[in-house]
Amino acid sequence: MSAAAVVRRARTPRPRPIVAVRRRRTATSLRAARPADARAIHSLIVSHISEGHLLPRTVEDIEAKIARFIVVADGTRVVACADLAPLSPSVAEVRSLVVANEARSKGVGQLLLNELARRARVAGFDSLCAFTHAAGYFVRMGFSIVPHPWVPEKIEADCRTCPLFRRCGQYAVMLPLAPAESLVPLASLHG
Repeated sequence: MSAAAVVRRARTPRPRPIVAVRRRRTATSLRAARPADARAIHSLIVSHISEGHLLPRTVEDIEAKIARFIVVADGTRVVACADLAPLSPSVAEVRSLVVANEARSKGVGQLLLNELARRARVAGFDSLCAFTHAAGYFVRMGFSIVPHPWVPEKIEADCRTCPLFRRCGQYAVMLPLAPAESLVPLASLHG
């Protein structure tokens, strides 16, 4: 056989089987906190205290007030929480609003605030307040910056005994809560 007669077949690569890669998508859900969530809520709060925007909470305090908390869970993991704290029959406060770093910029904070406002409205509160270093965030959500004395319930409940009283650097923000039946659809205002 001549060299020209030997023709080697070129190896063609075998096609690899197509394997569907299924990424496990976990469902993110907003729900009322459960007693079993208390430690996860505490861990979330503790992990963000160093930012200087949260007051510390004990596990026992969270357990005692678990019915006031709402959480956002990604599967079984709590990635955000907030507490709706009544200050008086007419004013409720947003407390311990925390969103884990990996869940930020995804609308989770807005989801929590909307749900707190809805719950406060249903419970009959006239306004929802917060004391915060990030007033701009709350203003974008419809809150207004108000002088601290406009929320005397908060001052009496927490501020007077705080070592940073009158020098904490926090802004008071407030959201008036209209009862659902008094809300007028915007379309009706335009004829």
